[in-house]
Amino acid sequence: MLVSPGSRAAALVACGALLLAGAGCGPDKSEEATTTPRVRLYGSDGNMTNAYIAELKERADLVDGMKGTVPSTPLPDSFKNRLRVVDPKLGDYLYSAESYDAVVISALATQLAGSTEPAEIAKQIVGVTNNGQRCEKVADCLKLAREGRDIEYRGISLNRAGFTDAGEPATASYATLTFGPQKLDDGKTEFVGAGDESAASTRNPPRPRAKRGGTAGAPLVLGGLLPRTGDLALAYPPLAAGVALAIKEINAVGGVLGEPVRWRDGDDGTNPAVAKATVAEHVKDGVPVIIGAGGSGISRAVLPDVVAAGRVLFSPSNTDAGLTSMDDRGLYFRTAPPDSLQGRALADVILRDGPHRIVLVARKDSYGEGLQETVRAELDRAGVGSDRVKLLTYDPPADPGAPPLDFRTGAREVKDFGAEAVLIIGFAESAQVIRALADAGVQIQH
Repeated sequence: MLVSPGSRAAALVACGALLLAGAGCGPDKSEEATTTPRVRLYGSDGNMTNAYIAELKERADLVDGMKGTVPSTPLPDSFKNRLRVVDPKLGDYLYSAESYDAVVISALATQLAGSTEPAEIAKQIVGVTNNGQRCEKVADCLKLAREGRDIEYRGISLNRAGFTDAGEPATASYATLTFGPQKLDDGKTEFVGAGDESAASTRNPPRPRAKRGGTAGAPLVLGGLLPRTGDLALAYPPLAAGVALAIKEINAVGGVLGEPVRWRDGDDGTNPAVAKATVAEHVKDGVPVIIGAGGSGISRAVLPDVVAAGRVLFSPSNTDAGLTSMDDRGLYFRTAPPDSLQGRALADVILRDGPHRIVLVARKDSYGEGLQETVRAELDRAGVGSDRVKLLTYDPPADPGAPPLDFRTGAREVKDFGAEAVLIIGFAESAQVIRALADAGVQIQH
């Protein structure tokens, strides 16, 4: 594709400036650069992590300059330092704040309910975040809850507004991240808010109960349903660190209902079958609150089982907007904001660079296709019509033993379309999309 008139004019202005400065200004030495568009890469929360670079191995330089968004708020250094005490090797913080807050909210709701009965805990969760006495530290919040006081928890990720009636954040903060050589360039990170504080619930929860001597089903046991394995395993360390830190700090100030909170580990495998088996074990063991799953599609798969068993499912990292309207009987919650908010932030990041032809590549599941459609709608609203946007999907490998993702056909379609921007919505497996683009001769801009 030829250089656009606007780009050509800008190049002439830049050339004139160089001549005035006494510098040379000759033609582009790469003939291909004038006929083939340079493609900017963009990512989403599933792949904008330092751990993602390792998936590309010796070709890590392919993501230099890749930009994307993740639900994130500026994390206090004190919080990061506490996380590193729990996990000294921690290299990413994605969803660590959300997992920390999910555990704290679950603990506070249990204390206010005066019981570990899942239905009673669920009735308190939204109320914990709205219309009470504001508190931010675990010790202060638990003290108020033990006194039977209504509270309004503001934590690390949940710091602007509380939950909606659907049990998810009314507002969110997103970070725009950029990969530098071999890691994310923190100096280029920007934050932007989204959502509406007026969407927070105004319903009054059941009247809080003071502690009843630790005889109402204590101890509180939380069951893990996090991606220790599978395509989303790169997100496991910060998720696990956030959970461990929250439990550590809750138990350091007396626990819940007079006893320490306990953690029963469990893997979702980024695989419905693995996750269902883990949920069945938790149900059999009487676990009232399950923290997870990691991926939205996994939560969709297990939610009917969780609801049928009358348990609470509380995810720190589900973003599929469709989960908001699922029939969960009031038992599903999340601290991660829905992709209806992230889609706007991602579209804005892409449009800032002014591409004329955009390809949106997504893994074929509720997370990937849901976010892809949200971004497409936002681009359309901004005047980027369907003739300038191409949608592609891929089937992620069924399990770790399956053959790697083959995106060669899709890569050729990207090249033939003349894309100037490619958004890749996926997890670890999406590194194969980038490899395939490079192998197909797509000129990636760094």
